[in-house]
Amino acid sequence: MSSPNWIILVTAISIALVTTAIFVPQAVAARAFFVFGDSLVDSGNNNYLVTTARADSPPYGIDYPTHRPTGRFSNGFNFPDLIAQAAGLGNILPYLNPELTGERLLDGANFASAGIGILNDTGIQFANIIRIFRQYQLFQQYQLRVSVIIGPEQTQQLVNNALVLITLGGNDFVNNYFASPLSIRRRQFSLPAFSAYLVSEYKKILMSLYDLGARRVLVTGTGPLGCVPSQLASSGSRNGECAPEPQRAAEIFNPQLSQMLQGLNSQLGSDVFIYGNAFSMNADFINNPQQFGFVTSKVACCGQGPYNGLGLCTVASNLCPNRDLYVFWDPFHPTQRAARLLVQQIMTGTTKYMSPMNLSTIMALDSKA
Repeated sequence: MSSPNWIILVTAISIALVTTAIFVPQAVAARAFFVFGDSLVDSGNNNYLVTTARADSPPYGIDYPTHRPTGRFSNGFNFPDLIAQAAGLGNILPYLNPELTGERLLDGANFASAGIGILNDTGIQFANIIRIFRQYQLFQQYQLRVSVIIGPEQTQQLVNNALVLITLGGNDFVNNYFASPLSIRRRQFSLPAFSAYLVSEYKKILMSLYDLGARRVLVTGTGPLGCVPSQLASSGSRNGECAPEPQRAAEIFNPQLSQMLQGLNSQLGSDVFIYGNAFSMNADFINNPQQFGFVTSKVACCGQGPYNGLGLCTVASNLCPNRDLYVFWDPFHPTQRAARLLVQQIMTGTTKYMSPMNLSTIMALDSKA
């Protein structure tokens, strides 16, 4: 018979081996996911801030597994969730969530904050939000925290191998340039000059992200800004025609963004930045909603006023009974089902939607590297 001491020793060694097998290889092999940007990708950071840009009350989250608000500007899952599900990545938490500690840090983190833009003066009406430079500071803090767990070298490897998503630009038009006929930026710039300025500032932001270790960055352009319910309502659209000036802004900005990303990749000698043509992806079902099983792409599911496009989505708002039949959840953001269709294009779309390649191709290439 084995002695009790021998059993204890074998058990201790077994526990140590199991712990090592689970913890260290995961730190090396698992692909982390990092998210930066605005309300399209905020998974709940703003819940922890004193700001009006929040999605922490019903009916937000009505179709989420818990059927409760999560801070996502959606009826259910949002873009980062759906990309993570489609690409086989972990379920990452908002960086400000106190549960993001220990081994969970190795899955990545979401730093996004509703209301922010490329420019620091975008979203000033929302007060306390995490502007992009601050998101980067938190990303540096994240890396220091992970270094304590797995060491600096493996932390750098984790960041270099990660998939990164960044979504910016829409607020710079909707909540800055077009916020008022007398906005400072509108007096300062013509629309083409403002777009060029945004792209030049975005270039600096992306190079900073590269300097922080990002090597695979999915950059989504803006959707058709003039066609969201908020713009239909505020422009006085009579028959659902898109607001011309915000629509023109998106038509100018997105090709310039794509061209800038191509230039950066050439400069870096690698396909670091992947462009997601959100304008074309959204335009497909905005222009022909019935083909995709929607009843409308004009009226938001949750809201009030014309097209349910005024104000915020609250318990007092009109609420559609079946969110899957609507392209827009609230005056600005897509429903979970519309977001899922967009993510399908991100994963498998042609070069019309994804340049220089789609996310499935990237994942396959990186798995062989």
